[in-house]
Amino acid sequence: MDVEEHTGKENAAPAFSIEYMMPSVSPIEDFYTYAAGGWIRTHPVPPDKASYNAFEELTDWNLNLLRKIAERCRRKGAAQQNSYAGLVGNFYASVMNKRRIEELKFSPIEDMWERVRMASSIEELIGLVPQFHSAGVPVFFNSYSDADQKDSMTYAFYIDQGGLTLPDRDYYLSEAFSNVRDAYVPHVADMFMLKGVDKEAAKKHASNVMSIETALAKKSRARKDLRDPEKNYTRIDVSDLDKRYGRLALRRYLSELHVPEVKFIVVSQPEVIDALNNQLDTADVEALRSYMYWNVLHAYAPLLHREVDKENFNFFGRILMGQQKQRARWKRAISIIDSEIGEALGKLYVDKYFTEDAKRKALELVDDIISVVRGRLQNMAWMSDSTKKKAVEKLDKIVPKIGYPEKFRDYSSLKISPDDFAGNARRSAEFESRRQAMRVGGAVDRTEWDMTPPTVNAYYAPTENQIVFPAGIFQPPFFSAGMDYAVNYGGIGAVIGHEITHGFDDEGRKYDSDGNINNWWTKEDEERFKEKADTIVKEYSKQEPLPGFHINGELTLGENIADMGGISIAFEALQRRLAKDPTAEKVIDGLTQKQRFFIAYAQAWRQSIREEDLKRRLTTDPHSPAKYRVLIPVANVGAFYTAFASEGDKNRSRRLLGIW
Repeated sequence: MDVEEHTGKENAAPAFSIEYMMPSVSPIEDFYTYAAGGWIRTHPVPPDKASYNAFEELTDWNLNLLRKIAERCRRKGAAQQNSYAGLVGNFYASVMNKRRIEELKFSPIEDMWERVRMASSIEELIGLVPQFHSAGVPVFFNSYSDADQKDSMTYAFYIDQGGLTLPDRDYYLSEAFSNVRDAYVPHVADMFMLKGVDKEAAKKHASNVMSIETALAKKSRARKDLRDPEKNYTRIDVSDLDKRYGRLALRRYLSELHVPEVKFIVVSQPEVIDALNNQLDTADVEALRSYMYWNVLHAYAPLLHREVDKENFNFFGRILMGQQKQRARWKRAISIIDSEIGEALGKLYVDKYFTEDAKRKALELVDDIISVVRGRLQNMAWMSDSTKKKAVEKLDKIVPKIGYPEKFRDYSSLKISPDDFAGNARRSAEFESRRQAMRVGGAVDRTEWDMTPPTVNAYYAPTENQIVFPAGIFQPPFFSAGMDYAVNYGGIGAVIGHEITHGFDDEGRKYDSDGNINNWWTKEDEERFKEKADTIVKEYSKQEPLPGFHINGELTLGENIADMGGISIAFEALQRRLAKDPTAEKVIDGLTQKQRFFIAYAQAWRQSIREEDLKRRLTTDPHSPAKYRVLIPVANVGAFYTAFASEGDKNRSRRLLGIW
């Protein structure tokens, strides 16, 4: 077995540190650089990354912990075949078995390739879509099951726009990405040639792929328009599917995915699926064949032999993201396992690295933050009493989930082999497809998680009205039992406040306390909210991180509201905590608790980033760039100026939105 051995070299533990500051910079003029400039100066983007920040730093730390688990599981081998450890060990072994992957070449995808070759009509090609979707090949559109946004206790089946390989419709349509398009078509051709297609035929396939994907991009909704849950929810009766989407054969699609009999499905962007269906009326069979060949080849490229994996990285890593080299194989192995069978890996992780004491302290922080939010809502000057009452009702129904799920996923029906990497990924995709399909129409399991326990992140689930914090994020620089209150409240406290605020941002506010899309605002309050939100849109839209690339204030609105709410709420929670424990109000390293709070917040968003990735994020990411996630929110907390400004500046404030 050809494997990469453990080198013994591990990254340094992430931390909050005054050594990461740049005190020569004025905190009022550039607080981001003042608080985190030292780290940025000494932490350039690693060659195998497109960006590097505190989240990725901690993720790297976790990868080392997870590697130890995976290697231990691999060594135990078949003795634990049907356990979580067996699944993880076999999957890890399969990814690391490069010799076997080289022997297999294209054989893992030959059956799908042959089905495309044998299809003689548009109908036969479309008939392959459910099989391909089940195998993790996302041709034409995306589908999944989730809580019905207007009946949140029941699972519904969703169809969304999709079918694009590049990150966003703008990559096909905007002049700013012409260089990416110029490189994309030759990449597609090169991949076909690696599959054994002659040069001229490969160029024709690539042209066909670009033509079809560009047509899909032209009809797709802009990213900012995907943020409104009401406008991206349309129920369509199953009995009407064949009439409206005859070419796509969606009733047969549902049947072949084994979706139970239901009265309707949700089509999130119906006019986009309409356009796709109509496009198929005049489509060229050979062009569609090229497109489906390509989707198979692209979806499985990272799982195949070296020359294919290398060419895939050259475009999607080096050209698109600016990475200089590919990540170590063991890191990719852990990431893939986390993606495919993450709860098996996650159970092993929390058993070893997450304590009940950490969970208890995390819940104390959550209680502190929720207490502040409740007071803010009850005293919201611009909001009517009726809306306040319903806002508090919603807050009181929020369920915090910390660390890991109450029950872990049952993978007993999933076969994972130590010498079949691509097959393992395919069977995992098919397992998840079946799981998603079979639950449609059934009761929502609100104990489920959308992130795995080792994940360094958090989220708010609007249909469940839950805030979810995986175990992975409860480590420095976000949280440490040994740090002072200021650092923990500026780190994980602001993250908790951020996620709670999502329940009341421009998207979250459209869901009621039970998680249904249901307008509980008075018309007057709604108009006042929109006026305040518009000031945020305008403020962020003025920012130009790169020449010609502004922040999209509409796309990032929800995250910007949550950033401003999160820091303001966490700061008040810190002040309440210090009032209860005056002995904690002390100067450390020459910094007050107020100062350490804001510095900790800024250091949580420290980042180095390549220009290519910054362009991508400005186009696709609903979050603003890290620098602006610090500068604008801190400027909206009046206490920031009292903490850092000179006497003449202490009354300065740039409050933009009085939501919180």
